[in-house]
Amino acid sequence: MNYGIVIKVLGKILSLEALLMLPSLLIAVYYGQSDVLAFIKCIILIGVVGYLMTKVKCKNNKINGKEGLAIVTFGWILASFFGSLPYVFSGSIPSLVGAFFETVSGFTTTGSSVLTDIEIIPKGILFWRSFTIWLGGMGILVFGVAVLPSIGASGFQIFKAESPGPIKDRIVPKIKETAKILYTTYSIITATLMILLLIGGMPLYDSINHAFSTIGTGGFSIKNLSIGAYNSSYIHMIIAIFMLLSGVNFSLYYALYKGKWREVIKNSELKFYLGLIFISVVLISINLLFTSYDKISIALKDAFFQTNAIITTTGFSIVDFDKWPTFSKSILFLLMFVGGCAGSTAGGIKNIRIVALLKLVKRQIVKTFHPRAMIPVKIDGRSISSDTTAAITSFFVLYIGIFVVGTIIISLEGFDFLSSASAVATALGNVGPGFGVIGPMFNFSVFSDFSIFLLSILMLLGRLELFTIIALFAPSKWKNEV
Repeated sequence: MNYGIVIKVLGKILSLEALLMLPSLLIAVYYGQSDVLAFIKCIILIGVVGYLMTKVKCKNNKINGKEGLAIVTFGWILASFFGSLPYVFSGSIPSLVGAFFETVSGFTTTGSSVLTDIEIIPKGILFWRSFTIWLGGMGILVFGVAVLPSIGASGFQIFKAESPGPIKDRIVPKIKETAKILYTTYSIITATLMILLLIGGMPLYDSINHAFSTIGTGGFSIKNLSIGAYNSSYIHMIIAIFMLLSGVNFSLYYALYKGKWREVIKNSELKFYLGLIFISVVLISINLLFTSYDKISIALKDAFFQTNAIITTTGFSIVDFDKWPTFSKSILFLLMFVGGCAGSTAGGIKNIRIVALLKLVKRQIVKTFHPRAMIPVKIDGRSISSDTTAAITSFFVLYIGIFVVGTIIISLEGFDFLSSASAVATALGNVGPGFGVIGPMFNFSVFSDFSIFLLSILMLLGRLELFTIIALFAPSKWKNEV
């Protein structure tokens, strides 16, 4: 392990985090609120620590697989720890464990919160809270690869370890250019949503915060009632559409820009993702119409919004879906596990893995009748390697295993099964709200510090897709690593 380069890159990331707090400081200064001093302290502290770390000597600048894993894992932990200090220094969340949870929730785009009254929090803090979602959506360190010239091409190891999905592809040969393309696309979509929200009558400050939270699929709102506080069908539908768009693989937008329409239209994951949303909306709408809604238009709107909010793991709400019929809640609960597409800002298992698993099941059924048949698993006309199928299967088994163990541990606090299970599912899938005591009208402050910390770890595991963190703590496997 080249510890020198790991510490040096982590120092650069912290220095970047200090700079990224400047907009929040400006917001705090503009509104003249009590969080100004908190941001000044944080920027100085993080900047000094980051600067000192960059002065560590290293034998070379090469980043291999193990260095990439270490940089990503400790980068997220350090960024989350130092990113929690504004909450502590401002008194918004006095508990360091709670502040760490809130920051991890932001950077991992989960959107779960321990805040009981959001609207009394200073505006600079709320801006930082939303900004952490936007930064974490595409990846804190992918952002670093894009803007820090000294990381260079070796940043591919960082990109591989941090990017969601079973297959890590460059959009263009140079990883730095890939990172820039992703963040440019990301910024354009964010700005577009911001403008559309302004047109709909949402104030500028609100529009910026909700655009960050929507495109980052994190769901932090600056209102206690989330998006439901805005009694506007236009705002509801615009955010629902952009949640859907944010759950799509961002490389497909670049393909559209390049005129590769056929490639996008034929994309198996995209078709499965859109089909699953369509079926879920139809089923929930029918269930709502026959149980608790009078108008089909309202049922369709609410079903469309909440389906997109859950499957994209954004977690916004316009209604208390915890009061919906069991059938509708069951669909939403299952969608928590599915999540968005690989290469999107959404969490969950990812649609591409579900597609691959279904194809594996189909192959096994065929092989029952034709045991000697050689049947490759293909997605978009390309055969998936045995290594990739093994990785997908292992991920699924490990994901469900962690969910089961996590649910058992959380249930020790005495909460009902649905509350415990949805708390773990929403943390591991980076969704946000759950059911029961953590429904859309409640928050996570009901849990003990131990459970809050455990859920923070689960959020990190979910965002970095399990193996990135787990592999780091298996050093005996590194001996032949190159």
